[in-house]
Amino acid sequence: MKTYQSPGVYIEEVNKGTKPIEAVGAAVAAFVGFTEFATDKRRDKKAHTNTRQGDQELLGKPTLVTNWSQFEQKFGSFHSQAFLPDSVYGYFANGGSRAYIISLRTVGVDDEGGTGASAPKRQLSIPTADDPNTPLLDVSVKPGVTGKVTVSVKPDGTPDAPSFTLTISGDGSEEIYPALTTDRGDNNVEGKVNPASKLVQVKVKAGAKAKLLPAEGSYPLSAAVGSTQAAATNGATQLAVTDYQGNLESNRGVEGLERFDDITMIAVPDLMTPYVGKAIDDKAEKEIQGIQQMIIDYCEKVRYCFAILDAPPGKTPQQMKKWRETGGGNLDSTRAAVYYPWLEVPNRTGEGGISRLIPPSGHMAGIYARSDRERGIHKAPANEVVQVATGVEIQVTTGEQDMLNPIGINCIRGFPGRGIRVWGARTLSSDASWRYINVRRLFNMVEASIEKGTQWVVFEPNDPDLWARVRRDVGAFLKLTWRSGALFGDTPEQAFYVKCDHETNPRETRDLGQLIIEIGMAPVKPAEFVIFRISQWAGPDATG
Repeated sequence: MKTYQSPGVYIEEVNKGTKPIEAVGAAVAAFVGFTEFATDKRRDKKAHTNTRQGDQELLGKPTLVTNWSQFEQKFGSFHSQAFLPDSVYGYFANGGSRAYIISLRTVGVDDEGGTGASAPKRQLSIPTADDPNTPLLDVSVKPGVTGKVTVSVKPDGTPDAPSFTLTISGDGSEEIYPALTTDRGDNNVEGKVNPASKLVQVKVKAGAKAKLLPAEGSYPLSAAVGSTQAAATNGATQLAVTDYQGNLESNRGVEGLERFDDITMIAVPDLMTPYVGKAIDDKAEKEIQGIQQMIIDYCEKVRYCFAILDAPPGKTPQQMKKWRETGGGNLDSTRAAVYYPWLEVPNRTGEGGISRLIPPSGHMAGIYARSDRERGIHKAPANEVVQVATGVEIQVTTGEQDMLNPIGINCIRGFPGRGIRVWGARTLSSDASWRYINVRRLFNMVEASIEKGTQWVVFEPNDPDLWARVRRDVGAFLKLTWRSGALFGDTPEQAFYVKCDHETNPRETRDLGQLIIEIGMAPVKPAEFVIFRISQWAGPDATG
């Protein structure tokens, strides 16, 4: 308390006002897949002026785009061997406004003018450990090596004498080079690896400072054409779970998204690219499920993200039922939904027919964003028209949807005179409380908003005055949420409650430094089944 020494009038400002909680955004998507190229530099594809080094600038790194033109500048246009461009185009066309792009593989023009799988990316740059935006080592696969090669970096040594170990695996062999440095001397990485390795060649970036360490992690280089790993369709091989997962330290892959707390949706449209036109056997089922489960695990970890998953291509409704009930689709999460079947869209790649089939996840992410903006996050993203789509891979009947809807497969159906519409709104959860997508996403938004808007509470005196202020601010936010139509009840008291008092915060809780606030909400559920009960009525007695 301030003390006063002289008589007079003094003015003090006392911070007793409300600290409003603002709703966070809930419609920013992240896309993971393949693109034509991945560089910030504009380039003339026809003249083949790009460089392999430039093509790697954004590879694997989450990159924000806010419209289709920005995507084209950084990642190229439509391509027959990638679904991600079509998905991003569908996202913006259906109402999306911001998206983070992770390009795991480029399928466009290479240095020598080759395209697609005939020119896989056989070189990458490993960033500096202290600065993921500064490349340190260029690694390229040696001629004659046909299979996929993986380079792993692990630091060793001491702070005074930093060093690292390179483990290089591929073509059925493994090479280990310990105690490497970027300094001149016997342990220089170029001098140690290049003469001995049968798999790769390493070059320290020009101008790199001595004693720098490369970022720890695993760095895959794609297989060459003609290798036994190359897929017969689309010339694409399935990437491993670790390729999609990446890591936070190097700011790559799905784990690299953790730095961006505004991302609320994830779609992986190119997960199915290697399997188009092929039978999906048990091994492929496990590969698909492993990556989908990794995406779900990430969403569960960061809590406020939702996975939009694609069904495998070419499956009949009966096969989809079997897929969902067996190992290939045995997923259970409140933070994920799967959509079936694939969409037919205009073919803008310049190869093949006038239309092509693509996974629906990108278009669905755009519909989530459009529904949030026009109606609110509490509205189920269903009974919505899928813009850009001209058809569906398989016309699902009502009887067929009867067996798919209860097991969490959301169907996309064509209705005469009403267009292509999303006709399902269920999560993959077996818990009936979290059956609907809008309920899960509403709670995600409310929880994230309260967490962000109540940071001022930390280290405040834990007394009844603080409890009252928390009840006031959280209650005001939930009242606005109720007024928007997101909560069920004729009055705020019927829609939610906020409890923070002596009962939730006894002495033993306060002694632990904890403040417990209990919140209950009654979310609105979608009218999934609309039933009109019609019967004959004799009418009023005419003689009366």
